[in-house]
Order: sequence, then C-alpha cells, then structure tokens
Amino acid sequence: MTTTVKPPTAPPTAIRPKVVARTGLYAVIAANVAVVALFFAQAGFASNALIVIGRLAGLYGALFMAFQLLLVARLPWLDRRIGMDRLTSWHRWTGFGILWTLLAHLVFIAFGYAEGTEAGPIGTVVDLAETTEGVLRALTAFAIILVVGCVSARYARRRLAYETWHFIHLYTYVAVLLAFTHQVAVGTTFTSSNAAKTYWYGLWTVALGSVVLGRMVLPLWRNLRHQFRVQAVVPESDNVVSVYVTGRDLDKLPAQAGQFFLWRFLTKDRWWQANPFSLSAAPDGRTLRLTAKVAGDGTAALRHLKPGTRVFAEGPYGAFTALHRTRPEAVLIAGGVGVTPIRALLEELHGHAVVIYRVATDRDAVLYEELRELAHAKGAELHLVTGPPVPDKLAPAELLRLVPDITDRDVFLCGPPPMMNAVLGSLRELNVPKAQTHFERFSLAG
Repeated sequence: MTTTVKPPTAPPTAIRPKVVARTGLYAVIAANVAVVALFFAQAGFASNALIVIGRLAGLYGALFMAFQLLLVARLPWLDRRIGMDRLTSWHRWTGFGILWTLLAHLVFIAFGYAEGTEAGPIGTVVDLAETTEGVLRALTAFAIILVVGCVSARYARRRLAYETWHFIHLYTYVAVLLAFTHQVAVGTTFTSSNAAKTYWYGLWTVALGSVVLGRMVLPLWRNLRHQFRVQAVVPESDNVVSVYVTGRDLDKLPAQAGQFFLWRFLTKDRWWQANPFSLSAAPDGRTLRLTAKVAGDGTAALRHLKPGTRVFAEGPYGAFTALHRTRPEAVLIAGGVGVTPIRALLEELHGHAVVIYRVATDRDAVLYEELRELAHAKGAELHLVTGPPVPDKLAPAELLRLVPDITDRDVFLCGPPPMMNAVLGSLRELNVPKAQTHFERFSLAG
C-alpha cells in the first residue's frame, strides 16, 4: 500500500449526464407513443374490435422497431451518457417486446378477419398473403424476427460464437425494411393523411439514418482520418499482452480514460474478428494502449502482431468515465484484468482516490508496478487484496475498513462478473448511493 498527502480536490461535474440522456429517451418514446395513438384515432376504427387491437399492436411493434434501431446505432452522445452495456440490454428487451407485439398483431388480425368466414384464422392469413399487397412481406419479416428472437435467448446465445450470432442478427435489418414496406402498403393509419405519412417517413429516416451514421459513416471516417497501426506489442506476463496503437491526429480522437474500442487487427486470419478491449492508459494524443488477457485464439494472436499492422478500431465507446463523477473523491475497485480501465481512470482523475486491486495471487496483479508508481505520483492510496474467493475480502466490513468514507466517494468498479456482483452487493449493504456507483459490463450481445 502507498499512502501520501492528499492533493487539493477538484469539484466534479454538477450535471448528471445519465439522467439527462435517460429522461430525453423516455420523453422521445412517450411523445411518439402519443403521436401514434393520435394518428390511429384520427384514421377511424374498424367495426371489429379484434382488428382494431391487431392494428394498434402492429403500429406499436413498428414503433418499437424504430426505437430498437436507435438503441443499437452507437451514437456517441447516447453511448457516453448511458453506456453500450445498458443500451444493449435495453435493445435486447425491446427486441422481445417487438416479438410479442407483432405476434399479437398477427393473431388479432387473423382472428378478426376470420370472423364470419369459413376459412379460419390460418386460412385467412393465407388468403391475405395471396390477395393483399404487403402481407407476404410482413409474414416474412415476422419469421425473421422469430428466428432472431430464438437465437438471442440466453440458452442459445451462450452456445453461439459472437460472429455467428451477429451474422444472424443482421437479418433484422431485412425484417425492418420488409415491415416498413408492409406498413406503407396496407397501413390505413399512415395513409389517411399527409401529416401521418410525413411523420412515419420522418421516424424511419431518423432511425435508419442513425444506424448508418453510427455504425458505418462515423467508424469509416475515423479510421480513414486516423490510419491506426500497431506500434509495439509488449508482453506483461505469461498470459497478458499490451498492444500500442498509433495513428494520425490522435489528439483529435474523442477518447477518454475508461472507454473501450472494438479492435480489428487486419491480418489475413483475423481481419474479420472484432474484440472489445478497454484502453489501459489514458489517451495522450500520440498512442492508444490496450491490455488483454489471453483467453482464446483471438487474444492469443495478439502476441504475434507485427508493428505496422493496420488496425480498424470502432469507438471509443462506453460511459465508464469521469464524466459521471458526482463527488470530488473516488474509490477505484478492480478485479483481475479489469484493472485496465481502472488504471487509465486513475491517470485522468483529479482529487484523492483509493485504488483496491483484487487478485488471487501477487503474480496475477497485471500492471501492478506501473499502477503503484502512478498512485504514488497522484497521491492515491493503493491496496492489493489477494487470496481465494472465499472468504469474500471485499465484503462490506472489509470495504469499510479499507475506505471508511466510502459513502462520500464515487465508486468505479470493473472486474469479472462474479466479483462485480459481489462488490455491488457490498455497496448496497453499505448504503452507497446508486448515483455514485459506476460500472460497465463489457458484453456485445447482452
């Protein structure tokens, strides 16, 4: 442990960016829900109540699809304030909402149109697909969404490689386009007035435009501008390696300590594979550094990268930054290789900090020497906590012993999921305010 005199503290930002972003999203959703209901009422109701319910379910299913695109667009303003992990989680649950609303749309419409006929619901659907423009496209879209929903279930998702899951997930965009053309062809709500039609086209232009901007235009522009390349590869231990990436005008790259990139190293055998790695040092305008633990073929290949290898980097992403500070002093808690964003944050934070580094043994303390030097230079306290998972050395009493004023500090937490869950439980028991607790789960697929 290193302890020095506390430096003068710097006041954190008084703005709650996360609250502002969430409130803005909720307001946008509420406004669009109200607008859809208004246009639906203005278009008039069918005589059959089942058809009315089915049409309304279809409209809200389409609205959720547009919102789904916004969540997955990786727009910097939202990502920096909410974080990709939470946006991805919302995206996942919105996806299941889409599945159920569209299922309700199909069922209610089928039973509604089947009333008074001998065809039955299934026969009615077949007749509509054969005789009504856009219905077959809608059924195809629903089938695609059903498949994507099945492979996104936790049981299936855990058994698929990310690249396989992602490839299947891309068909969602086909479903979106098919659903949109179906809505345009047979949607009486948005063909009943010019105002409704303008709203509908505007909504989908914003949604699809956000995806194109955030997922294609911005990454391509940044990579063309900065021309990322591997500068050096440095082994940190037997199973940990650091990669230094350089490029042009990196001082103009809006990256912050605590954020991560999706890295593609453009070698002949790994160009197609993207891996999320946090910055393990605060950006200095000249280089970016990532530090990764060897846990598979993708990370093992990092050791063999050659200086000069081209890199395609998407990002920066994440809300695990000093932007969300609410207190002048902080606690930084790291577990294992989760020390990488913590080490970068320590470099950037102002005010007194306490760093707690939890590992099984001293040998597992990656970057410990430079973390110790940095803590000394910053006037921070550093605690290396070693030992087996049981007993829990980050239990409430232990945390309170290490940081008696923990309820008056911001807490930044990063590590393996079991360790993070245990520490979050300890923080709740200690009544650390939720607004002062900052963490991010680095998972691309929720």
